[in-house]
Amino acid sequence: MTRGLVSKMKSLAVVYVVFVLNLCQLLNALYFHISETERKCFIEEIPDETLVVGNYKCELHDPKTGGFMPSSPGIGMHVEVQDPNGKIILSKMYSSEGRFTFTSSAPGEHVICLYSNSSKWFSGSQLRVHLDIQIGEHAVDYGNVAQKEKLTELQLRVRQLLDQVEQITKEQNYQRYREERFRQTSESTNQRVLWWSVAQTGILLAMGFWQMKHLKSFFQAKKLV
Repeated sequence: MTRGLVSKMKSLAVVYVVFVLNLCQLLNALYFHISETERKCFIEEIPDETLVVGNYKCELHDPKTGGFMPSSPGIGMHVEVQDPNGKIILSKMYSSEGRFTFTSSAPGEHVICLYSNSSKWFSGSQLRVHLDIQIGEHAVDYGNVAQKEKLTELQLRVRQLLDQVEQITKEQNYQRYREERFRQTSESTNQRVLWWSVAQTGILLAMGFWQMKHLKSFFQAKKLV
């Protein structure tokens, strides 16, 4: 009976992990509303040398029906990507529906911003933007890779596993990088607290010395000493 319970718990744990992984994949796809020239930015933590692919599609609000319809050709979407060092690694104007790609050159938080151009098609309406961001091996179209390189099913599976191992290695390196940054920040904070305590002690000693000297001068002036 105990073995059966343990087996059920393991099965539930596996189902839970699979559910969480699938949920994380779904969270990459979203939609949002923007007005004319309004900027929307998203922050993604990305390891270095990692491929990122974003697919988007714009829909224009229809005041008559209250819904959204395919956007007009005059509407464009500007995509801007900033790396953790503040450097712009992608800044380009695309059409109302498209795909953008970039490869990270430094680990950390990348800021991905999208905003539309000014167009006569807006007329005060809003845009609904569907955005799907894929990172790492999830950004690779393996069907296209297999067709282009003429890979068998087994070779394609091996290729996927190798890419997954490489991505896991990058994630581990990124976690080590974050731990190192956190350790440096903690040490810097501790050092500042130490020097602040030393400065406070020095100020208190100086004030005590000044008060004693002032009291001594006061007593001498009153001829009490």
